[in-house]
Amino acid sequence: MSYILNIETATKNCSISIAKQGETLLCKEMAEQGYSHAEKLHVFIAEALQELQIDFSNLSAIAVSQGPGSYTGLRIGVSAAKGLCYALDIPLIAIDTLEVLAAQLSVSEGLIVPMIDARRMEVYNAVFEKNHQKIRDTKAEIITEESFSEIEGTIHLIGDGALKCADILKDARFVYYPENTYPSAKEMSLLSFEKHKKSDTVDVAYFEPFYLKDFMIK
Repeated sequence: MSYILNIETATKNCSISIAKQGETLLCKEMAEQGYSHAEKLHVFIAEALQELQIDFSNLSAIAVSQGPGSYTGLRIGVSAAKGLCYALDIPLIAIDTLEVLAAQLSVSEGLIVPMIDARRMEVYNAVFEKNHQKIRDTKAEIITEESFSEIEGTIHLIGDGALKCADILKDARFVYYPENTYPSAKEMSLLSFEKHKKSDTVDVAYFEPFYLKDFMIK
């Protein structure tokens, strides 16, 4: 009986889930302004294993949210995932953070645009069809009234980056989801399972998070 541990630390939400056959069995997460990922991540993993009455030897792979997102958050999550994969000799799976966020929505029409706050009026975003297939690559973009003017129809905006756009993107075709703020490891379960079935893994030694922008000390 094999399980996949999913780790999502790309934003303020420190989130882990343990899944079997693509189904989330248990999720632990906490979103705090102070980024408590370093303190909470390993505690959440240990608690989840204990509650499910399994141990590390039952894990068949570890999946980590690869970014874009917080530089510090990504480093913590990826470092933990790589360390566990080394110790357990199991594969590492990388999942697009914006794909994780988009997976929270189930819509019948229109496009899904997950947005992660990148400070001021800049966001990390990508565009997905209603079936969650990505049709525009991830980019860092400063949002203006002209943003997404080339796209017709309904646009579903989700994430903490979307919330700050409400005063700029006011057209009725923009739909907001204020209750869906951060990506969660819950939505990683099916994504990581599908990659695991195809042996779609990354090199544990050389894998680095997808920062999108260079880290700058201010």
